[in-house]
Amino acid sequence: MKKALIVWGGWLGHQPQEVAGIFRDVLQEEGFEVEVSDTLESFADADKLKALDLIVPVWTMGQIEKQYVANVSAAVQSGVGLAGCHGGMCDAFRNNVDWQFMTGGNWVAHPGNDGVEHVINIKHSSSTLLAGIDDFTVKTEQYYLHVDPAVEVLATTRFPVVPGPHSLNGAVDMPVVWTKRWGVGRVFYCSLGHQADIVEMPQVKLIMRRGFRWSAEGKQLAADAEAAAAVGSKYTGMGDSN
Repeated sequence: MKKALIVWGGWLGHQPQEVAGIFRDVLQEEGFEVEVSDTLESFADADKLKALDLIVPVWTMGQIEKQYVANVSAAVQSGVGLAGCHGGMCDAFRNNVDWQFMTGGNWVAHPGNDGVEHVINIKHSSSTLLAGIDDFTVKTEQYYLHVDPAVEVLATTRFPVVPGPHSLNGAVDMPVVWTKRWGVGRVFYCSLGHQADIVEMPQVKLIMRRGFRWSAEGKQLAADAEAAAAVGSKYTGMGDSN
């Protein structure tokens, strides 16, 4: 059975406890053994983190020990998946650039604040992660993020929808859903999820469900690839000795 750790807290305006509960239910439906924690001390045990298949942060803003980030980073690099949404993952720990580098982006603004109606455009790319999900409209915060150019973008939203100092730059397709690699670990992010009602939207919930599965599969795939490489190296060595 795959193991997942959900760690929630930080700014309560994002309803982290409620969102963590939704994620717990989704993961249990997917057959995960799930631990839910409300303390960052859950990131203190590096060996325990490496024994997981998936880490799900639900923690907006706040401060974190550098060693805790190093422990999470080492776990993900070893193959453990990292997946989250909205400020719970990419507006966490604003003072820690290592976290931002690992997750692939960081929130900087939501012009118009909450209640902005905008369209989520699903991209057709080499990834089939969002296959079968059509473009859809949401009325919530529209996240403007600074994004790692290494990510694979799976969905976008068009800016500007509301006026602001960014408007004269013209139209910008801002990433909403992306994946990236951190070591051999898989990282998944969706910027939707301001509060629990948005996470409960069928499209958003399905996106997160698929993201959790995809991220958690990386550990076994990495182990299989390493085993295959070891076997190949063994046979190559045998051939060289003849």
